[in-house]
Amino acid sequence: MESQAVNHVDARGLRCPLPVLRLRKMAEGRTGLIELLSDDPAAEADVPAFVREKQWELVSRTVEGATIRWLIDLKSPSS
Repeated sequence: MESQAVNHVDARGLRCPLPVLRLRKMAEGRTGLIELLSDDPAAEADVPAFVREKQWELVSRTVEGATIRWLIDLKSPSS
């Protein structure tokens, strides 16, 4: 299996809507994977909703202490 480069967004310490806005900015013009870190409780709902809206894939979600880590695949939406 070929490994993909992962782009990282560290949004810890930022409050809604900044984690989603940082994710959107990093995703502009990219494909592949993004790892997003956030400690904002509102991101629990906002990030998955944004990923669904963009028709990306939420590969994984893990929690370590107060930090939530999402791995998002920026696959192109199906036509």
